[in-house]
Amino acid sequence: MLALFFVPLVVLASGIVTTVWLLFLLYILSGFGMAGIGMGVMHDAIHGAYSKNKKINTLLGYSFNLIGGNATVWRIQHNVLHHTYTNIEHSDDDLNAPFFLRFSPHAKHYWVHQFQHIYIWFFYGISTISWITTKDFVRMKRYKDMGFLNKKNEYTKAEISMIAWKLLYYGYALVLPMIMVPFSWWIVLLAFLSMHFVTGTLISIVFQIAHIMPNNEFPLPDDKGYIDDNWYSHQFATTSNFSPNSKLLFWLIGGLNYQVEHHVLPDVCHVHYKKITKIVADTAQEFGMTYNVKTSMIRAISDHTKMLVSLGKKQTISVV
Repeated sequence: MLALFFVPLVVLASGIVTTVWLLFLLYILSGFGMAGIGMGVMHDAIHGAYSKNKKINTLLGYSFNLIGGNATVWRIQHNVLHHTYTNIEHSDDDLNAPFFLRFSPHAKHYWVHQFQHIYIWFFYGISTISWITTKDFVRMKRYKDMGFLNKKNEYTKAEISMIAWKLLYYGYALVLPMIMVPFSWWIVLLAFLSMHFVTGTLISIVFQIAHIMPNNEFPLPDDKGYIDDNWYSHQFATTSNFSPNSKLLFWLIGGLNYQVEHHVLPDVCHVHYKKITKIVADTAQEFGMTYNVKTSMIRAISDHTKMLVSLGKKQTISVV
């Protein structure tokens, strides 16, 4: 995955690219590598699941910084908020979205949501562009206000580090190709954006079809802030697998088609998911817990689209 991301960029930086179609092809290939790093390398590493060696996990977690993201922000947003409060409105940061997107039946409804199943794919495509520009800064500030990054100078250091990493990323992924290839800057920029559109679409779909699904639950806490369920049951009820028999997909998306296994055992490396899936499924059956799985990615995307249509209506599906 690192090679799939970096090799096309090295070719671009060499200045030997002389055709527009090759420029776009190399950037798009790099986009698949970027998605692979995000889902198959840094995701395990930041969960502490890539290696038993903490230093190796930390080092490979920085691969997220190399593709324009930020490991510090991701660790809070994903490991802490998403995995602890999966599908809980206002607590799971993956449900927090601009007003024109509605991912929870408990979110405020606007008339524009009736069309979200049509226009949402564009916003999935540009999602990583938001990460590399403004979103990480906004989230880091919000997490500081929530009580994270509260050690002495921790926030300032994290912010300076994030700026430095993003400048490095822009330098080798965009500015250097602009200098080296014999095309107008705006053509290179469009190719760069096409790379992110591939990455954003793939990553967004993978994570969304795991949780924003008709069979998944969206529980609410009681007046004291408690969920009337244990953590494992909650993960089974709010998560879904898809396309479990696809070896290519398993490799491309870092095993995240086995999202249930990942959510109940987040510190296990994805290479083991296939081996433990029967144990997880049998355990769910033994204790009367839901085990959601879609036979194919196409079926999962179809059901996700139906869920978006349902959420677009003022009267949404009944939830727990």
